This record gives sequence, C-alpha cells and structure tokens, in this order.
Amino acid sequence: MKKSGSLTSSSMPSRRKSSTADSRDSRFMMLPQVDLKASDEVRLDSRGHRVRSLKQLRLSSALEFVYLRDNLLSSLEGIEILKGVKVLDLSFNDFKLPGFEPLRNCIVLQQLYLAGNQITSLASLPELPNLEFLSVAQNRLKSLCMAHQPRLQVLAASRNKISTLKGFPHLPSLEHLRVEENPLLEMPHLEAASILLIGPTLKKFNDRDLNPNEAELSKQYPAHTAICIRDGWEFCSPELAADSTFSFLVEQWKNKLPQDYMVNKAYVDHPFEEDPCHCHFSFTNLGSEGELALKYQWFLGGKTPTDFVPIPEALSEVYWPKHEDVGRCLKVECTPILNGAEFPAIFAVSLPVSPGTGCPKVINLTVSGELVEGNILTGVPEIAWCGGTPGKGVASWLRRRWNGNAVVIDGAEGMEYQLTVNDINSSLVFMYTPVTDEGVKGEPQCTMTDFVKAATPSVSNVHVLGDIVEDNIIIGKGKYFGGREGLSKLQWYREKENGEFLLVLSDSMEYTLTKDDVGRHIKFVYTPVNLEGQEGESACTLTDAVKKAPPKVFNLKIVGEAREGSKVSASATVTGGTEGSSRVQWYKASSSEFKNEHELEALSTSKVSKTFRIPLGAVGYYIVAKFTPVAPDGEIGEPAYAISDGVVETSFPFLVAALPPSLNFLTVTGEFCEGQILTGSYGYIGGHEGKSLYCWHLHETEDDEGSPASEASGSLQYHVSKEAIGKFVSFKCTPIRDDGIVGEARAFIGKDRVTPGMPTLLSLEVTGEAIEGKTMAASKRYWGGEEGDTMFRWILASSDGTEKEIEGATSSLYTLKCDDIGFYIFVLCKPVRNDGVHGSLVSTKMIGPIIPGPPTCQSLELAGSMVEGGRLTFHAEYTGGLRGSCIQEWFRLHGDGRKEKLTADEYLDLDLADVDCRIELVYTPIREDGLQGSPRSVISDTILPGEPKGVNLILPECFEDNEISPIKTYFGGKEGTGKYTWFRNKEKPDNLEFDLIAASSELVGETLKYKLSLDDVGSYLVLYWVPTRYDGKTGDPVMAITDDPVMAAFPSVSDVHLEQKNSDIYCGLGIYYGGYEGSSLYRWYRESSDGTRIHIDGADSVTYEVMDADYSCRLLFGYTPVRSDGITGEEKLSEPSDVILPEPLKIETLVFKGNQVERETLTVIEQIPSSEVQQHIWNNYKNEMKYQWFVSSGSGENQSFEPLATQCSRSYKVRFEDIGRCVKCECFVTDVFGRSSELVSAVTAPILAGRPKIEKLEIEGRGFHTNLYAVRGTYSGGKEGKSKIQWLRSMVGSPDLISIPGEIGRMYEANVDDVGYRLVAIYTPVREDGVEGQPISVSTEPIAVEPEIYKEVKQKLDDGSVKFEVLCDKDRTPKKAQVMGHLERRVLEVNRKRIKVVKPGSKTSFPTTEVRGAYAPPFHVELYRNDQHRFKIVVDGESEVDLMVQTRHMRDVIILTIRGLAQKFNSTSLNTLLKIEA
Repeated sequence: MKKSGSLTSSSMPSRRKSSTADSRDSRFMMLPQVDLKASDEVRLDSRGHRVRSLKQLRLSSALEFVYLRDNLLSSLEGIEILKGVKVLDLSFNDFKLPGFEPLRNCIVLQQLYLAGNQITSLASLPELPNLEFLSVAQNRLKSLCMAHQPRLQVLAASRNKISTLKGFPHLPSLEHLRVEENPLLEMPHLEAASILLIGPTLKKFNDRDLNPNEAELSKQYPAHTAICIRDGWEFCSPELAADSTFSFLVEQWKNKLPQDYMVNKAYVDHPFEEDPCHCHFSFTNLGSEGELALKYQWFLGGKTPTDFVPIPEALSEVYWPKHEDVGRCLKVECTPILNGAEFPAIFAVSLPVSPGTGCPKVINLTVSGELVEGNILTGVPEIAWCGGTPGKGVASWLRRRWNGNAVVIDGAEGMEYQLTVNDINSSLVFMYTPVTDEGVKGEPQCTMTDFVKAATPSVSNVHVLGDIVEDNIIIGKGKYFGGREGLSKLQWYREKENGEFLLVLSDSMEYTLTKDDVGRHIKFVYTPVNLEGQEGESACTLTDAVKKAPPKVFNLKIVGEAREGSKVSASATVTGGTEGSSRVQWYKASSSEFKNEHELEALSTSKVSKTFRIPLGAVGYYIVAKFTPVAPDGEIGEPAYAISDGVVETSFPFLVAALPPSLNFLTVTGEFCEGQILTGSYGYIGGHEGKSLYCWHLHETEDDEGSPASEASGSLQYHVSKEAIGKFVSFKCTPIRDDGIVGEARAFIGKDRVTPGMPTLLSLEVTGEAIEGKTMAASKRYWGGEEGDTMFRWILASSDGTEKEIEGATSSLYTLKCDDIGFYIFVLCKPVRNDGVHGSLVSTKMIGPIIPGPPTCQSLELAGSMVEGGRLTFHAEYTGGLRGSCIQEWFRLHGDGRKEKLTADEYLDLDLADVDCRIELVYTPIREDGLQGSPRSVISDTILPGEPKGVNLILPECFEDNEISPIKTYFGGKEGTGKYTWFRNKEKPDNLEFDLIAASSELVGETLKYKLSLDDVGSYLVLYWVPTRYDGKTGDPVMAITDDPVMAAFPSVSDVHLEQKNSDIYCGLGIYYGGYEGSSLYRWYRESSDGTRIHIDGADSVTYEVMDADYSCRLLFGYTPVRSDGITGEEKLSEPSDVILPEPLKIETLVFKGNQVERETLTVIEQIPSSEVQQHIWNNYKNEMKYQWFVSSGSGENQSFEPLATQCSRSYKVRFEDIGRCVKCECFVTDVFGRSSELVSAVTAPILAGRPKIEKLEIEGRGFHTNLYAVRGTYSGGKEGKSKIQWLRSMVGSPDLISIPGEIGRMYEANVDDVGYRLVAIYTPVREDGVEGQPISVSTEPIAVEPEIYKEVKQKLDDGSVKFEVLCDKDRTPKKAQVMGHLERRVLEVNRKRIKVVKPGSKTSFPTTEVRGAYAPPFHVELYRNDQHRFKIVVDGESEVDLMVQTRHMRDVIILTIRGLAQKFNSTSLNTLLKIEA
C-alpha cells in the first residue's frame, strides 16, 4: 500500500520523471501535517491513470485526501462534491484556461497542488479559508493575481512567466514564497518588495532565510509602497521611491480631483501608541473659484496596508492610536468638497503603529472658568499616554504679577483652583506634569491666563456676636468678598416705638448696649466697599430684643485684719442691683489661689450681713468671701470671690521646735553612657518636704564647677546627651520644707566619664528621582558619638536580581548615568564613629527602574580659530539616554542685536560676514526615541578679520573712452581704500616687476577705475594694486596687465537732439565719437500720437521746415555716424520734439447784447482778428467757446468780482442780487489740439432794478374754518416795499367779491363767517421807491367746517331742537368792559322755527324770556373778530342780545346750528356744506 503524500510513483510515466522540479523543491518545505494512515473511505489515489474527466471517478463528499496527479484532466467540473477534501493533488495534468470557481465548495481544503500544468491565470481561484499550501510551479502564469487567502503559509510559483507584482494577493499568513526561474527575478530588490507586500510573517524567500540587508532596505520605503506595487508601480530604489510613488498616486488621482486642483502633499506621520497622529493633505488651486473643504475618515488595517476597516468617529485630521492598534497600519481617506460637490477621495497610509515610549506628554493645556475672584478655574490637560497606564498627574498653580515672576501658590495642587483676593490683577499659571501609573513622568507643561478681575463687592453671613444684654459689647461681623476691602460702611440702628430705626453709631464694628437699648432690637447694617471706592449691596441682621443686665459685682475686697476674733467685712460695688439686698458667705482656703468653690470649707451661711468675725478654726487658713449680687426684683447675678492677703493669725502665738530640712543620703543610678537615663535619689528629713530643687551638671574634670544641663533642670532624671560624652555628670539636690525653709544642698558626681554610644543609623533613605542625570542622595540620621567617615556603597540591581556595585560611588551623593538605565538602585551604608568604631551595615529600599533622563547638554564648548577663514567646531557633553540626531544651529550675532541663522551643519566656516560679529551655537539634545531636551547655547568671542590679501586681479578688455574697473578678489576683513597705480606701455612687458614697469611705462592714473582715452589706443595697461584692510594694514602688492592693446571705439553718436530756430524751422544736432567723422547720414521722422513713426521723404539734411502734415505730430532727427574709413555706426534718434501745432486762436474783444436791467438776458458777442492766418485757424481749428460770468462786490478801487459757478453759457439772466452791481463775462476759445486762447473779458454798467412783479402767488392753509391762512409769492423788481394785500370772500358760482374789513396782512384767521365761501387775496407789488406793479389775485377752495365741529352740528341739526347754556352781561351798557363777575347765566333755545333767550328761574323768581324771534330778516348772528367767545343775535332793530360762551368751539357750534336751522333765510348754501336735506 502506498503512503499518502509520497513524492514518487512506480506507475508515473517516464516523460514526467525528468520534469518534476516542483516535487524536488517540495522536499525542502514544511508541509502542513495530514493523516498518512487514512482509510480508503476518505482517501482516493488515482495518480497516472490517464483520467480525462472527473466524471470517470467515484467522488464523494467523504473524501479528504485526493491524489490525481499525472493524468489528462483539463476541467474541474464535478469537483464541487468534494466538500470535505483537505489535500487535493492536481499536478501534471492539462489544465490551461482559468476555471477554478468549482473549488469554492472545498472550504476545508488545506493543500492544493497545481504544478506542471499550462495554467495562465489564477484570477478565478476563489478564497479558500483553510488553504495553507499552494503549489503552482511549472505553469505559464504571468502574475500571481488571485483572491485573498487568509491562512496560506507556503506559495510555490517557480518556473513560470511571472514578470510583475501587479495584483499580488493579500496573504497575511504567508511564511515561504518561491518564485525561482521567473522573469520577475530581474527586478532589483525583489526580496524587499516581497517583504513589503507580505509583511512580517514572511520567513523564507526562494528556499532561503530572509536576507537581513533586504529586510532593512524594505524599511526605507514609504508606507504606501505595497499599494502602489499592487496597482502596477514600477519598483525602484528607496532613494527615489518617495517621489516616484507619490507621482504614481497623483497620476491616478488627477482625473478624479476638482478641475484646476492638484495634490501637493498626502502623508501620515509615524503613529505611536496613544500619541496623536496627524495626516497632511494640501492642494494647489490653479485658477478655480470657490473654497475647497476637506472631509476625513480613518481606517485600521493589518500588519501590511491591506484589509482596512473604517474607525467610527475618526473623522478629523488627528487620530490617537490605541493599544490594540499597535503593529497595524493606518489609512486616512481625504474627500475634497468644492461648492457642495464631493469628489472621489484620495488617501495616505502610515507605517505600522509603534508601541508607545511609555513617557506621557501634554498635547494641549487649557484653563476653563471665568477669571473673576471667587470663581473656580479648572485645568484641562490633553494627554498622550504613549503606551503608559494613565495615572494621576502632578498639578500646581502659580501666581504671576504683571511685573514679577511666577510664585507657587501653597496648597494649590489640584486640577481645580478657586480664585482668591490675592489673585486679583495677577495672571495664573497652571503647570501640569503627566505621570503614568508606572511612575514615569512626562515633561511638565504650563499655560497662563489673562489677569484676574476683582468681583463686585458683597458681604454674606452678616451676624452679631455677643450676648444681647445691657452693658455688653456686641460685635458686628460679615464675610466680605470682592477684591481688597476698603472703608466699608458699618452702621448700628436702634428700633423705635413706631417700628422705624434710629442710627446710633457709624463706622465701628463694636457697639456697647446701653440702658436706652433695653427692650429694643438692634440692627447692624454692613455696606461693602472695595479699595477703589466701589460700593456693593448692603446686608443687615437684626438682634433679639436687648435684655436688662443682671446684677454684677465689681471691686470686691475684704476689709479688716486677718486675725482670730477680728471682725472683717466684704466691700463691693454692685451694678444692676443694690448692695443692701446682696448676700455674703464666708469660707476658709488652704491656698491663696482660688480654683473652685468645691475646694473651700464654709465658715458661715449666706447672709445679707457683710461683716464676719473670724473663728478659731480659720487660723492658718486664708479666708474667702463669696459675694452674690441680688437685684431689687430678686434676680441673682453671678457671685464674686475675694481672698485675704495672708493666712489668719492666732491671737495667742506659741512656738513648736522642728528639725531643719536636710538630706540623709544622695546617689545617682544608671549607666554613664550616651543615650542612657540617669536617675537621682535622696532621703529627706526635717518636716514636710516642700518643692525641693534639683539640677544636673556636666564637668570637664571632677574638680571644676561644671555647666548646668538645662534640659534636665528640676527633674530627677537626665537623658544622657551627645554633649555629655567625655564629661563627668553630677546631681545636686537642695531640700526645701513646705513652709519654704531651705536646707543645705548636697551633690553627687559620677566616677566615670560618659562614653559614646555604638555607631547606629536611626534612619536611611535615598531621595531623588530615578532618572538619568538626576543626583540621588542618601539621607541618614546618625547616632553614637561623633560621626567619622561613614561608608557608602551604591548598588545597581537588574530585574533578574543580579546586583553589582558601582565603582567609585562611595559618597552620599550619586549622579545617575546612561549605563544605569533599566536598573534598580539602592545604597549600603555602614556608620563609622570618629574613633574608627564601625556599626552595622544598613541597606535602603531599591528605587527604579532608572529611566532615561530628559536629553540634556551638560556642557558646550566651541573649538577652532575664531578668525575669518577659520572653521568652528564644538564639543558637547550629552546625557539623557542614547543620543539621537541632535540638532546644532549656528547663528551670527550682530552688534546691533540682530540675530541671523546660518547653518545646521556640524561645523561653520567663517567668512567676511562674520567679522566683528559673534557666533552663537544653539545645541538641542535629542534622545534616540526623538524626545527633545532644552537647547543650550554658547557664544564665541568677536570674530577677527584675516590678513589682507589680494586673491585675484584681472583687467578686462579695453576700448577707447571706456571706463574700466579691474576684476579683483580681496580677502582679510573689511576692505579699506587700497592703493592703485595705472601704467601705460606701448609694448607688452614680459616681467611684471614694479621697478621695471615704473621705469619703462608712463603713469596714467591712481584710482580704482581708469577712463580710457584716444591716447591709450594701441597701448597696454598695467595695474599695480596694494590690498589694504579698513584699519590701514596692507598686504602684498598684486599686478595685472591687459591681454590685448586698447582698441579704437566703434563710431557712435551721442546727445542727438533738436533745436527750433523759429516757428517753422528745426535743426538736428549730435556729438560724434569714434575716430574721425566721415560723411554721416541724416534723416527726419514724423511720429503720430499713437506712436507710429514714418520717414519724411527728401528730409536728409540737418535742417527741416514744418509742413501742414506735421500738425499734431512730433519730429525726430536721425543721426547715423560714419567714420572716415567708411565704418558705419548705429543710427541714433533724438528725443521727439514737442507736438507741432499752428498759431493759437485769438479773441480781440467782447460786446454785450441786451438791456442791463434786472430779469433781462445779456448775451456776449466775441470779435476775432481779421488777419488771414487767424481767419484760417478759426475756420479750420476752432473747437469750442468757454464762458464764465462774474458779479462785482465793492466799488472803486476795492471792486472785485466773484464767479457765478453755474453761469457758464453765452447768455446770462440778470438777477435781483445783481442790482447796483456790475456783471463781468470772461471768455476763451479752444482749438482742436486742446489749446486755449488768452482770456478776454467785458464788464457791464451797474444793473438797474426792474418793474415790480409778483409770481407764483398762492394761499397756504388746510381748508377748514378754524385754520390760519397765509399768502405766499415770489417778488421781483428791485427791493420790495410795502406791497398791498386785501382779503375778500367770494361766493361759489358768483363773480362778486365781499371785502373783509381790516384784513390786509399776509396772514388771515378764518371763522364761521367764511364757511361756504372762497377766500380771495389781492396782492399789489410795490417797490421800495413806491413804484407799483400789476395786482395779482389768488383764491382758495370753499372753506369747510372743521370735522369735529361738523359732526356735532350735524347731530344737533338732526335733533331739530337744542338748548345751549350761555352767559349774558347784567349791565347792558355796551361800552362797559365785560368781566366774569358781571355775567349771568342764560339758556339759548333753538329750533327749526325760532330762537329764544331765557333767564333761568331762582328760588324767588320764575324763568323769564328775554329775547324771542323767528329767522326772518333782519334776523342774523354777528361775530366779534376781536373776541372769540362773544357773538350777537339780532332779531330785529329793537331786539338783540350779546352772549358769551366759554370756548370758540362752543361759539362756532351755536352759530352753525342757528344758521343751519334758519336755512331757508340763508344766502350761503350751508345745508349743502353740511350735507343736510331741505
């Protein structure tokens, strides 16, 4: 039985045995393991059976291992049934055309062998999710384009025709790729390209381990290289790849972008874990209108730039890679939007996300909150944790005055800070240092706010302290807020009986309650005021009602002798009560100090009596009086106590003998060693012991007095201190009896000197940050005598526990070095006393691991010659982890303070620009991970100039009359004024020695430049130059000679110009140069206004006569120089002449036509010269006439003329203002060439006034009978005098006019008499000299009733009968003045038939009719024009009455009502006016 997977077969045809390279290659591949002992139920082996179709075989879904190599199969039709196949060998068959779709059902297939066929494409090969091995060797494949194979580990494609990597599939698990014997191998760096396409899973390429150089090379390509390769980009070297791939992508995108837009850049920064990653897209607008907007979307891919899936909410220019993104590529799509239209997106791809450095950094730092005192500010940091675990950062707040430095605010160490009064007018600095949970600190960052403003003054918690009791002092308190407090207003008010408050005290926090306050409430008002005087809102508080004060005792004392049997009394001052009702109780006490009543022994009961006889039992005691004040109403106050000055003495003294106080023994116990406790003990005799005295002394010798140990004074114990070492200790005790008798003191001194303690470390710790460059300090507390040279040993420990001692680190300080990074550190310390005794070795805790410090430049020095032409280098001492690509920048410092950046190279070559300047080097240390440190700079001394030297000297080619300047190069500081000497020599000298040249040549100049002349032609020039520095120092001289002799100049002409001999003759001139002049050529040109020049035929001499065709043109003279030898130079033209113009137009005089009278029109007529020339010019070249009119002011010598701005025509209408003044007209004429003639003027005689006249006459007014009317018109004809005006009435439809007596003014006030009439005004203009003009009339429309009155009258007429209250004069004398006191009330009754005036009745009389009458003539109603309240009703010649009303309105209503009711007798159509039907 054959084993499954065998590589040879006895039945294999011989034609196949010689061509099984793929089989040979397979021996070296690690194939996925399959079951070699599978049963026939799952295994089919039909190798070499010449099978042409799968239908010939018995296939089933149970088969797992199918071997069909070396057959004649050309189609996979029927393979769908093999749903469980794991190994399928179809090698060496006749498969040609793509047709692998049936394999889609073989989802568990692990190994597929297709070698040795004629396959040309794998594009139809479906995605097989479990395929791990694929062999397609020995086919005709041109590319490896196929579907995504997620688990494929081995791909064998040797011996094909593969020539491109375009369409290379995504194979995220591929470990081995074989493409030997393919045209593709000619591609340079194919292995690097394969690494880029497949990714980090690739382990072998063409049966060999990956070449490290190729792997390293692949890292130099842009991140999007794999995408470009799959799209067909031609692989090239890494140096060109960035530009080449970008151009490739731009070419793909150009037809998708908005018109006239082009991509400038598209890339993504290298992403790091939890560090913001920016994308960069920019476009160039080549002329399109509108603003381009960009939309972003980030994607997350695999380890290679494939399989990208969108990241939700990642829609900005920045994305923060997460921990799970590490090792995966990022992609960002940028969608351009123009004028609302979206265009296809472009993209950029990143390298795989790198793990974070673990060192956090602050990306953005802001402070939120309003900058007003009392508000809470919050620091808001945006942190990039860079792979570290987010921890609690270190925050601090600093305060900075406008002119000072920032100062740390004590206690302000949180993210929030409440503004206080101390922050006003200061800006706050928020400093934040990010710290990970692992303890790694990032670089601190800070941000500064604007200045803090003070809050509006306010006060809160206003209250009163103290008992609200009479005679007490109460204190008003409040919590002020709002800047610095100024003189706030404090006011105390007492409540009055009516509930109001009376101000009793101001500007005081304290108030003493008085008798007047008892029973009243006290109000305390606090008005806050800041230092600037701004006042806030007041706040107040109200106390309880003031209570009456309880009785109190003052000045209590005991009067009398403290002796047995003596009488003593208690004397005191009582307030709030009476002494008579107060009570006293007597006690005895053993001490003169009163503590509390419980220690007293009563001698009596409490009595009103204040005297007391001292009993025998009080002898030897102090007596105490307890005084209890009592008010008349029985209220008891706080008792007071008084103690006698001495104890009570007996009246019969006797003496008892007692021993004096003394000591019967005295000793000290304990060890006389540093740190031990000594205890003194003694025996006392001599009565009761009082407070004996103890003291300890230290003695240098046993005999000296010693110095007291103050810390043990008064104590029986002494803790031996360091100061006692080497000294004797003594204890001294002075016995004292309880009655104060002092006995004889005794002292005890130790026999041995105090010895020091064993050297011991009480504490040991290492302080400092475990950061490279930081100094660690071992802090200890030593005990045990004087410390000697204590020993330190610094130890480094690795994470695996290995320890090593740091050589040379034997002091208490150690500065961490770069080699210590990653280790833990601790210190071993052995205390040593000054006498050499060693203590026990002590170790600290390990600190670490030590992390790299911030990159720092510890020292920076310049090296090299600081002279022009020298080269400066530098020496920098770096600390802070492994050094990266540090930045060095060279600057030039000018004397005026300017700073100029020069280069970023590692050296600087000094040149002239650096002389007298200083050079500054700014060195920025950068760690290997890219972290930058603080720059450090060093400044050189002033750069000195070099020695003066002429580097180069060349004389250019020389021509006659040219000024030559030598071409020279100077070195050596700023060049000064050198010495130049020019020589001329007919022969070219061979030796340029100065002495020879000076002797054989002619000296011709001593300046830098030399002007060649005709004399120099044919000679050689020699220049002798002594280079000189600006300070006068000279260098070695340099000489140079021309290569050729001086050449003659080419013929030329200069200063070609025109001269006008007269109005018609011009002459051309010029200065010839270039040898002797021959027959030079002359030409004349005519230049038109548009710049066109034409040659004037026949004009070939130096003079020219103007013709008509030259008008409006310019003339030019052309001069072509010709040398005597016939050499012709270049023609030179003169500047164009002025425009050729004919003689200007002239006006001889002006003449006025018309009357010189007001309102007349004056016209000017110009007279022109009669000459033929002027007549010709006027007929052919006149353009237009210009006029300006003036009016005179003043007279005689003071007469002047003012222009009339709008009067610019030939004619002028004389105005009123011109009367008596002269009028002048100025005139000039312009020709077609834009020229103007001379100004000509003429002046009139004084203007006369015209005949009076009124024009535009009208009457102004609203048209109602209550309105005022005015006549208006425009008068002309001299100054108006007293013109006449007459007002009249005109009935509608009648030509008759009714005069209104007395109305001759310009204003007329209408009344009810005018209703229905037209008002007519006749205006007769009168000049001031009395001359009258023609009268003019004007009229109004019929006068209407005022609307309000109209409504009221119409209502009364509709009623038909109405009564009015009126007033009537009691005294009917018509000439008597009417006053209100003489008037009586009347009732005016009006109806359609008659009127009646009735005198109302009274208590003593009946109503009386005074006037009665119908409306028949001569009935009428008259008005008084001088009184708007009166009117007269005339019934007939004998019956009339004068009446008065309160208002004009009422008068008008009454009159119109009467006239309306008397309609049939009215001549005025009042009914029509009022719209009343008859």
